[in-house]
Amino acid sequence: MTNQTIIKPPIWFWIISVVALIWNGMGVNQYIQQAYKTEGFMAMYNEEQLALIDNTPSWAIAAFAIAVFGGLIGSLALLLKKKWANTMFLLSLIAIIIQMTYNFIVIDAMEVYGPGAIYMPIMVILFAVFLIWFSKKGITKGWLS
Repeated sequence: MTNQTIIKPPIWFWIISVVALIWNGMGVNQYIQQAYKTEGFMAMYNEEQLALIDNTPSWAIAAFAIAVFGGLIGSLALLLKKKWANTMFLLSLIAIIIQMTYNFIVIDAMEVYGPGAIYMPIMVILFAVFLIWFSKKGITKGWLS
């Protein structure tokens, strides 16, 4: 038995948690499309971009998988009101940074995808940082156990 009291989270906690689940679900979808090279995925890119994707090393692909699945599991943990959501979001952010390091330092993805390619990675990083902060707030407010 624990003496820990769980405080009922406000409605906006649930709204943000559902948005996080949808966002991370879209990331998992993107990973699966890339992994299985679906027709829809292939149609989104030109030959040069597809060649760059095909030559991605396994460690960068693994970082992508850890990032999206870690975020999805963290979002599910939020909905279950579990403290370990924070750990999953932190793991996801670390994997995002590894993946983005490959995309923007090891290779010059902006050269192939254009300058607009920087916006989505910035959004991904900012949302990951927000989810770490949000889950930490949930822990300190007693919404997560």
